[in-house]
Amino acid sequence: MGSRSDTGIMKKAADVLRDFGIAFSSRVVSAHRSPELLDKALTECEQEGTEVIIAGAGLAAHLPGVIASKTLIPVIGVPIASGSLNGLDALFSIVQMPKSIPVAAVGVDNAANAAYLAAAILAIKYPELQEKLESARTQTKTDLAENINIDL
Repeated sequence: MGSRSDTGIMKKAADVLRDFGIAFSSRVVSAHRSPELLDKALTECEQEGTEVIIAGAGLAAHLPGVIASKTLIPVIGVPIASGSLNGLDALFSIVQMPKSIPVAAVGVDNAANAAYLAAAILAIKYPELQEKLESARTQTKTDLAENINIDL
């Protein structure tokens, strides 16, 4: 994440990853204020065998794009609501990447969906994760079916 203030949003991704039993690490690095720390963190990620990166950032939200420009590891960007545009600027920054440097993007503040997407990417390689995802989706359908009728 680009700032310690992003922790509350990014914790939602951590919770989903834990639920699926996916190991992860988290770091606070700024593409603008600490580019050398970002380079070090990416080197560590590559050495550790990281397979997907979830990067959350607000305002200009360059962190996901800068990461994508420096590694071949897939990057999922989480635009974080902040400033006068309430995350719209971050969303545009993340989705408007130049050709050949893609960043996947989820909705503003939707770090949980970033984790679900990371799990889906990893499930291509790990069948046990695919089973957990299928089970989670089945549970979601069951929960919705049980709550179809409401009293107003």
